Order: sequence, then structure tokens, then C-alpha cells
Amino acid sequence: MSSALTDLFPLPIVQAPMAGGVSVPQLAAAVCEAGGLGFLAAGYKTADGMYQEIKQLRSLTSRPFGVNVFMPQPEYADPAAVDVYAHQLAGEATWYEAELGDPDSGRDDGFEAKLVVLRDNPVPVVSFHFGVPNREVVDALHRVGTFVLAAATTPDEARAVERAGADGVIAQGVEAGGHQGTHRDVPELDGTGLGLLSLIAQVREAVSIPIVAAGGIMRGSQIAGVLAAGASAAQLGTAFLATHESGANALHKRALTNPLFVRTELTRAFSGRPARGLVNRFLREHGPYAPAAYPEIHHLTSPLRKAAAKAGDAQGMALWAGQGHRMARELPAGQLVEVLAGELAAARASLAGGGVL
Repeated sequence: MSSALTDLFPLPIVQAPMAGGVSVPQLAAAVCEAGGLGFLAAGYKTADGMYQEIKQLRSLTSRPFGVNVFMPQPEYADPAAVDVYAHQLAGEATWYEAELGDPDSGRDDGFEAKLVVLRDNPVPVVSFHFGVPNREVVDALHRVGTFVLAAATTPDEARAVERAGADGVIAQGVEAGGHQGTHRDVPELDGTGLGLLSLIAQVREAVSIPIVAAGGIMRGSQIAGVLAAGASAAQLGTAFLATHESGANALHKRALTNPLFVRTELTRAFSGRPARGLVNRFLREHGPYAPAAYPEIHHLTSPLRKAAAKAGDAQGMALWAGQGHRMARELPAGQLVEVLAGELAAARASLAGGGVL
């Protein structure tokens, strides 16, 4: 990775931006202060809500940080399929005494307004999910001194990120928790995503820009592995979800290591887009029937998920988690960064001495 970008954070550890209230300023600040790159998640927030979190984060740390933005989504959902799914969810609404949300609550997540804020109040790094912005957007951010990253799940998507002029690509393996950052939602490709190590190797041959590796990383030895494979840094989400500063619901944090939740799956049940979460009742019952309709299904199920959390029912929540969730450690975020850095150093020393990870 270009030295200008890596100089922003001493350790090759990036805290993934987790939307929905997880990546709060306190979490990002703790990671930054410990030497990593903390991120705020602008997804599902208004432009002003994003700006207020940026101001709060700046009051907590003077170190560089990032902000993640969702790309606007094209209109391709079948309204009839959304209506059928809404009918299927009627029982959930009755059970949780909640109204279903309006599936037509908005598609662009305030994209343009957020770009205005980020141009007028520049931050060190901006990353994009669910696609890649055009060259004009990237150039505008570059002019105000912002580094630009974008997620990719295939070599072709990585090439699109490079063509847009981004400074680096976040290679997201299928192991990752939460939403897959595919540029186009193609239902026929569900479950065919590349594993992280294979993706890194293919992206490394496809583009010349630096790679940030993401997907199932929970230990410093895994960071060493992706660095050895060609990445310049590692992005961790689930590992930070369980930390003290994380804004995740306590039920969500406990579920990561609760033996009741033994595995994860990619599902459209909660949002209409493939996302990896712990398998619970809602996912099992509704996942097979959820249509490809994002953000319509996200808006539709949002009140149900909030009601389930309020009722203390983890079986009705979206428990986003990567495949390494059972390795989660309930530590302060800064301490977790220190532990990861120590594990990374030990793994590197072992490799240098002819040992194994």
C-alpha cells in the first residue's frame, strides 16, 4: 500500500465499518488510539447524523480515521415479490406487536448529501460498499485530501475499483459477516463467493492497487497470513463487534460465542441482499423465501428487528457475524488491537524462523 496511506495508521489493522449502530465513535476512537484505523459507518444514517458522529469522533481522537458510505442501489426488485414476502411476515408483526416498515422508504441512503458533507468537511479515508463511485466522485474526494477505498468480492469488481481511481481495494471474502459488498446483486450467484485467500491471490494478479483483506479474520496469525498472501492490511469486523466499545446490542455480542448459535449462513431474510449472520429462527423460517430486493426488505423488516431486540429475543434479530465468530474476545477495543498486534508479531517471528502460523 502507498506509504502515504499506511502512514495514517501504524498497525495493519482496520476496524470494519459495521452499520446499524455498531461502529460508534467510541469504538473507532479506541482503535485509532491503539494504532489501527477506526471506521464510522454512514449506512442507514442521515447526512447530518453522519456529520455529528464525525464531530464526536474528532473530539475523541486526533488520529486519522475512515467513514464508509453505501452506494445507491438500482431499482430491480419485483414489487409483487416484496408484497408476497410482506404477507409472509405478517405473523412476525403480530408476534412482536409491530408494524411492518415501508419498503419504499428510500434507495440512495442519502448518498449525494453525504458526499457534500465529506467534501466540505474532509476526513482522511472514505470507503464505499455495494459498488464503486465514478471517477468524478473519487477525484473530488482526492482534491480535498481524502484517500478512497472500495469493496470488491471478485477480480472483475477489483478492476472496476482500480479504473475508478481508488487508492486501494477491500477484498472481501465470502467468510465475512454482514453484507457482501458485491457491485451487482445477482441471485444466481448466491453462495458462489470466493474465499479470502483465493480472492487475494486473484485480485493481486488483476490490479496493481493495494489490497485490504476482509473476511473471517479474528487472530493476529490470520493477519500475518493475509499479509503474506499479498494484502497490505487486514480489516476485521466480527472481532470488534464483541468489544466493550461496540454499539452492538448485548444479545448480539453474547450470541457470537453462545453454543446455541453454532454456524452462520448467507441470507436475504433481513435485507433482501446476501449477508452472513448467525442462524436463528427468523433466518431459518424466512431465508428460503426472501426475494432479491434491497433495500426494500431492509426497510420492511427493520421494525421487526427492533421489536425483537426490545423484547430480548435474539431469534428475531439480524445477528450479523463472520465465520470466525466463535473466536470473538470480549475486550476493550484498544486492548484487542494490542493483542492482535502481539499475535501478528509472534506469527511473523515464527515465519522468519522457519516455523508455521
